Amino acid sequence: MANNYRNYIPPLILAMRPYQWIKGVFIVLPMIFGQKLFDRQAFWTTTAAFFLFGLIASSIYLINDVIDINEDREHPEKKYRPVASGKVKPAHALITSGILLILVIPTAFYIDWQVGCVLISYLILNLFYLFYLKHAVIIDVFCLGAFFYLRLLAGGFASNVELSNWIIMTTVLLALFLGFNKRKNDLEHSNKTRPVFSKYSEYFIDRMITIISSALVICYSLYVLDPVTIERFHTENFIYSIPFVYYGIFRYIYLIDTKWFGGDPARIILGDYKIQLAMILWICYCGSLIYFNSI
Repeated sequence: MANNYRNYIPPLILAMRPYQWIKGVFIVLPMIFGQKLFDRQAFWTTTAAFFLFGLIASSIYLINDVIDINEDREHPEKKYRPVASGKVKPAHALITSGILLILVIPTAFYIDWQVGCVLISYLILNLFYLFYLKHAVIIDVFCLGAFFYLRLLAGGFASNVELSNWIIMTTVLLALFLGFNKRKNDLEHSNKTRPVFSKYSEYFIDRMITIISSALVICYSLYVLDPVTIERFHTENFIYSIPFVYYGIFRYIYLIDTKWFGGDPARIILGDYKIQLAMILWICYCGSLIYFNSI
């Protein structure tokens, strides 16, 4: 089903999927939790990293749409994508992708060589994913976890913050949680699109979601209860942020099971005000403890 916003956004911009840039929030997390939000250098480097990763992701989406053009034309929703629908020619998509790569990669190394290295790793892994790894059962979802980890790693380098092991584990588990939930939605079209979808079963995916969501809430709980966390922020009140996390996870599962917004994490987060509210309250609460310790 076509969305009305497609009528107002230029097809080439639409093909770049700027709404997916919301995933770049993982680049910002190290700066926030590393108490560098008011550090001018960290702020601007992190902001630059956010936009650079957004542009490199857009470049990869353009390549992906050209590769998957025939599969997308058989999909009930993806057939409306600009490349699949013929609104953007494959050659134009590839040229735009190349221009973005030429602009983004040198800029990333100019800003911070470590961020540049992570961005190159992100690009290479994505290319392997597009051509090979997305056809491998379970490995395809693990790649999604790696993409989120690389964003987090880039954020750590950009803000000069050493990443907590708990934060790394929580991020990877969250990425796996999102990935398996997306695969659950993909099963509906497994007979028409990517062959790897047919190798999954709903029973298997539900078991994985149960395991991962349990591990995710436990991992976050252990982070906020960790003596190192308490000592670093001089408060034990992070424990009261747990309900926001639990609600967000449970609400996400509910939306997947009731088939709202498809399986795209960005569309779900941008389309459901209750998840948005939970995220805003979580950020405000944690930010208050980190920077003002006023609760």
